[in-house]
Amino acid sequence: MSAEYLSQLFSLEGKTAVVIGGAGVLGGALCAGLGRAGAKIIVADVAEQGCQARAAELAKLGIDAGWALVNVTQRESIEALLAESLRQAGRVDILVNGAGVNAGTRFLDATDADWDRIMAINLRGVFQACQVFGRHMVENRGGAIVNIGSVTSHLPLSRVFAYAASKAAVLNLTRNIAHDFGETGVRVNCICPGFFPAEQNRKLLDQDRIDNIMRHTPMKRFGEPEELIGALILLCSEAGRFITGTHINVDGGRVGLVLKQSQNKRGK
Repeated sequence: MSAEYLSQLFSLEGKTAVVIGGAGVLGGALCAGLGRAGAKIIVADVAEQGCQARAAELAKLGIDAGWALVNVTQRESIEALLAESLRQAGRVDILVNGAGVNAGTRFLDATDADWDRIMAINLRGVFQACQVFGRHMVENRGGAIVNIGSVTSHLPLSRVFAYAASKAAVLNLTRNIAHDFGETGVRVNCICPGFFPAEQNRKLLDQDRIDNIMRHTPMKRFGEPEELIGALILLCSEAGRFITGTHINVDGGRVGLVLKQSQNKRGK
């Protein structure tokens, strides 16, 4: 197999990717991966300093990168992000919805404010961004949207019930949008990371929780941010042109192991 063939199959040359949540740990790795595959990157996040710093890091890697602010809880802000992205790049071919927050509370201790904040950012923000950017992509008869879900889209996890509910809804939303966009040339998929230490979960990772995670992860380690890039490039490139409405678990085998254990218990 020639390097030229692989390059053509997975290249993102000439594409523009908007990465919402791009200033974060995982979002930054996704920006770098898409950029190194040839895409122009628009780093989108809520904090100006973080956006500027990430764009500067990408530029040092030789990646064509700009940045723009966005508050995903406000439709007007997402519309402004699209307008700014078009001003900087002329078109948007790829959207990554990677913004997310968490709250480490037990069910009976959670407040309405906790629930509303998580749903506004993790779910409504994805819905609105898919709608705003999706309309642009449909008009241009092509594009790829990748929503970032979670292993908790499939499995319950203690102390993060609102986060898990929001990510389960993101997975369902992804499938529904993909169905609606099926004939438009716009593909919509979801990546479900396992345990990747990042801003929203570090405070929850005490030693007991880490030990429990390792017991249920066949590869016995946390994921590295760069290990999400392969799945992302597949879903955004020509290599994934017949893939839509699905998800890829990048979780070290956690979902498969837990489901197998559950089936074994029911069989006893």
